[in-house]
Amino acid sequence: MTKKPGNSKRGGTGTPATVALTAAGIEFTVHSYEHDPGQRAFGAEAAAALQINPAWVFKTLIVDVDELSTVAVLPVNATLDLKAHAARCGGRKAALADQVVAERITGYVVGGISPIGQKRKLKTVLDDSALTLDTLYVSGGKRGMDIGLSPKDLMLITDAVSGSIARFS
Repeated sequence: MTKKPGNSKRGGTGTPATVALTAAGIEFTVHSYEHDPGQRAFGAEAAAALQINPAWVFKTLIVDVDELSTVAVLPVNATLDLKAHAARCGGRKAALADQVVAERITGYVVGGISPIGQKRKLKTVLDDSALTLDTLYVSGGKRGMDIGLSPKDLMLITDAVSGSIARFS
């Protein structure tokens, strides 16, 4: 896989995500860009700004499954299959969490929610498409910052399971 890393550097920048990765001894890269405050398609903005294939940039969604909060991590160019996510979490019914709730339980702002270093450990499902990549990119814990790491390491640090939860148009 060829990647265009943008401006990257090794090590932590002080977000809970980078602190957790550093503490766990997991190798990662930091990719910063100027966030446009008017932009609401955060993942697409990151892919464009960093000149990275959108299939390699993953969004983090907080999903209520049978009233329990969970995490779905999937490519920014896909939509979440709520039924598939619920099934992979052992539930029946799923809905996206309210934005305020998502921010409160993760400790991050929407557009900067990282699957790593959240305030509470939530069941996490990583879309199977990630397993074909050497490196994927997720939010680093704030708008305008993504981190690159291996899917295996992301699964390790989040205790994630994988599943086919993304729908591609």
